[in-house]
Amino acid sequence: MLKAGAGVLGLEFTVEQLEQFEKFYRLLDEANKSFNLTAITGEREAALKHFLDSLTCQVAVGLNDGMQIVDIGTGAGFPGLPLKIYRPGIMLTLVESLEKRVKFLRDVVADLGLKETMVVHARAEDFCRDKEHRERYDLAVARAVAGLPVLSEYCLPAVKPGGLFVAMKGPKVEEETSAAKSALVILGGALEDVISLKLPLVGDERNLVMVRKVSATPEKYPRRAGMPQKKPL
Repeated sequence: MLKAGAGVLGLEFTVEQLEQFEKFYRLLDEANKSFNLTAITGEREAALKHFLDSLTCQVAVGLNDGMQIVDIGTGAGFPGLPLKIYRPGIMLTLVESLEKRVKFLRDVVADLGLKETMVVHARAEDFCRDKEHRERYDLAVARAVAGLPVLSEYCLPAVKPGGLFVAMKGPKVEEETSAAKSALVILGGALEDVISLKLPLVGDERNLVMVRKVSATPEKYPRRAGMPQKKPL
């Protein structure tokens, strides 16, 4: 399933990468029995709607070795971990606020032997106010976390000027990009492109919103934890 879908996306896996995806799936499936990690279950669904879905970022952006990438609100590790498996030379930081998920992510990173991969237990707002992480990353990615105005406040402060923020969205992308116009201007971003793809073998529509960081984010953003969601820009 992975090999067939990857071929449609123009990607190829090594034997080692396929083994890592298989191991990742087993860890995901086992952990999901203990707590609600993901609603997407079963080998086929995970292969298509977790792994290949995550790799649409690779298709859209073309990740290079050495890139500093942050996945904010990563949940069970998507899209960050599949991107790391496919492009092991990236420097990946996973940000997650729920402790059980953080433990799971650290176990996966250790079991898969992933180098240059950091798991940070934090809310997005606190993470981006930390000087160690603020405006440090070449690319911020996020999937299924929040609406685009809120998500932009979570992610853009972590991106260095000239870098990119990619929000993975479904079909209603025009509504979200329209609603986020003022937020992007305030936060130093500019809508560069929306890349539309269909998931291999199922045909589900995916839209990758590409936001370029054109200027530094004002110091007051992100606002304190909870405020972006309560009062979107």
